[in-house]
Amino acid sequence: MGNSSRKSFGSFIVIWIGEWVSGIGSGLTAFALGVYVYQLTQTAASVALLSLCAFLPAILLSPAGGVLADRFDRRLMMLIGDVCSAFGLIFILAIMVLGEPSLWQIYFGITFSSVFASLLEPAYKASISDLLTEDQFAKASGLMQLAASSKYLLSPLIAGFLLRIMDIKAILLIDILTFLTTVLALLAVKKNLQAAPSAPARHSFAEELKTGWQTVGSSKGVMQLTALLSLVTFFIGFLQTLFTPLLLPFTNAQTLGSIESISAVGMLAGSFIISIFRIKGKYFTILTAGLGGAGFFFAMVGVTTNVYWITGAGFLFFAALPFVNTSADVLIRTNIANEAQGRAWGLIGLLSQLGYVAAYVLAGILADDVFNPLLIEGGSLASSVGQVIGTGEGRGTGLLILISGMLLMLTALLIPGLQSIRRLEDHHYRQ
Repeated sequence: MGNSSRKSFGSFIVIWIGEWVSGIGSGLTAFALGVYVYQLTQTAASVALLSLCAFLPAILLSPAGGVLADRFDRRLMMLIGDVCSAFGLIFILAIMVLGEPSLWQIYFGITFSSVFASLLEPAYKASISDLLTEDQFAKASGLMQLAASSKYLLSPLIAGFLLRIMDIKAILLIDILTFLTTVLALLAVKKNLQAAPSAPARHSFAEELKTGWQTVGSSKGVMQLTALLSLVTFFIGFLQTLFTPLLLPFTNAQTLGSIESISAVGMLAGSFIISIFRIKGKYFTILTAGLGGAGFFFAMVGVTTNVYWITGAGFLFFAALPFVNTSADVLIRTNIANEAQGRAWGLIGLLSQLGYVAAYVLAGILADDVFNPLLIEGGSLASSVGQVIGTGEGRGTGLLILISGMLLMLTALLIPGLQSIRRLEDHHYRQ
């Protein structure tokens, strides 16, 4: 009841702008460090380990971050997470200023930053339920994905250009400065995000984690959808990890940045459509179709070294993702009570993104030690598959992406048989 007076789309937009600018800065660092590490080592595994350091701490700690988002002022949690995340980048910058950093120092700084990012994400997602009405959820989800797409749309293009005129230290400094935007945005918003609950007796931290698990587990549909998202992130993790090793053998950093950015215009287009045209109902159908399309175009990225083909396939792949993400977001959000949103999203974030962790562990090893040797000159598949997708450095990586996309399409074909997910469109459904 009292929550309705705090609803404010304007406050959400202020926070969203801050996160958007900060996200662009994070994308600059992710791209520049990925290129830096690959050029230093010439292995996909080193890039995959960088991705693992960036994501694993935030994923593993997201349930704890979710509990904190439900117990304390969500704005405060976002402030602490954002400010402390910057210190990991400051560490890397300091090491680079003093001399040539070793890989473990880069990995440590990224891991430190990721630890505090675990405070920010659940509070950010839970703030939607604080600030908006239910009929604004889909629009807000589209806007959040629009901001997230900037990491792939604007950041690679900007970073590829900046690397021609400045070194990586300047890019790290730019990213550090973008954190101030989020801080200013959060300070500008009135305290209308949920603070610590006023219940007579607060449960222990472990009990609240257990409650969050029970909240998620009480709906068979939510559990199945979360498991499905984990499978999806597993395949997408391969593309995220291997895109740089796929392209750098026959392009430079600036071309790589341009391809990534133009491809990501697809996510911008998909998110824009969702945010402008109100999508209501049929989320299950949209989820299935979006995932099938994403899988097909994902596979097409790996079939050739033609940069125009790769860019076009990447564009269509990214265009399909917002429809998958928004459908899943709304189906889950409307089946979880607001007071448990932080804990629920923390656990869902952990479970659904375990696929990324598995992909980051396996992708580099599979590309370097299994698939790439198959398609070098004289490799086992050079005279068969190699006649279709090409041979040489990085073509085994292309084969791995092709197979991952095909498996993603297969996953989409399994969704219609999951009736519990279909029933999530009825907000009162619980099992």
